[in-house]
Amino acid sequence: MDQVPSSPQDAQSLPTCYRHPDRETGIRCTRCERPICPECMVSASVGFQCPDCVRNGSGTGHAPSASQPRTLAGGTVSADPRLLTKILIGVNLLLFLVQMSLGDRFTDRFYLVAREWIPELGPSFQGIAEGQWYRLVTSMFLHSSGVTHILFNMLSLWWIGGPLEAALGRARYLTLYFVSGLAGSALTYLLAAPDQPSLGASGAIFGLFGATGVLMRHLNYDMRPLVILLVINLIFTFSPYFNISWQAHVGGLVGGVVVGYAMVHAPRKRRSLIQFGVCALVLAAVVIMTVVRTAQLT
Repeated sequence: MDQVPSSPQDAQSLPTCYRHPDRETGIRCTRCERPICPECMVSASVGFQCPDCVRNGSGTGHAPSASQPRTLAGGTVSADPRLLTKILIGVNLLLFLVQMSLGDRFTDRFYLVAREWIPELGPSFQGIAEGQWYRLVTSMFLHSSGVTHILFNMLSLWWIGGPLEAALGRARYLTLYFVSGLAGSALTYLLAAPDQPSLGASGAIFGLFGATGVLMRHLNYDMRPLVILLVINLIFTFSPYFNISWQAHVGGLVGGVVVGYAMVHAPRKRRSLIQFGVCALVLAAVVIMTVVRTAQLT
């Protein structure tokens, strides 16, 4: 027996997509049971889900953030991938203005020095060996009085840091920056003369150089421009005509390569554990170098 064709009234009885009211559909979301058209259907392990349920992780057994896009290193993709780089540059420039306003008395309190008598700060010795460990960090944000020093560092931070922040994500990028900078500070404290002052963001920036090299090699990019730039910087670093702390550059570079390799090559299954575990190991090396040098000087 032939079926009677559906009447127009039967066709109009179909529900419409909740996102496109002009489209009729017979499909419903397996989670919220709202009607969805073919354009809104997202394949799931069982049936189809609507975009809202997929975005919110409703009933999927994982957090909503699990469906967010990720960077190559597993970080969250942000709307402004250079935000932290801009903030770091802003902090460095702000402190440079403070240095210019307050003079050497401010800078003397925060630059990296192992052990030195600074008459302006009192009758006692000053430095990391005297318990002022904060100098390992504060020295990373100070620069000499000349504009050239901070100009080159901030330009390098913008050129190298911005793309690296986008590739790693904010948390991993900031961790790399500080761990590399501390590695440079610790090696300077360990090997430099006790009364040799050191300051500047170069250690952290050389760490970004190292991590960028690891990333470019992983992506099979042409590394010749980076190698040339790094060689030029190293020539200046070891030149006797410039008063540069080579220990900070080398320490930062090594720290950046180690951390960068962990960030880029960590297997996805245990990515965060390996990435931040390697950072912890580098920080442990920083602590060991600091303790050893302090024992030598006290």
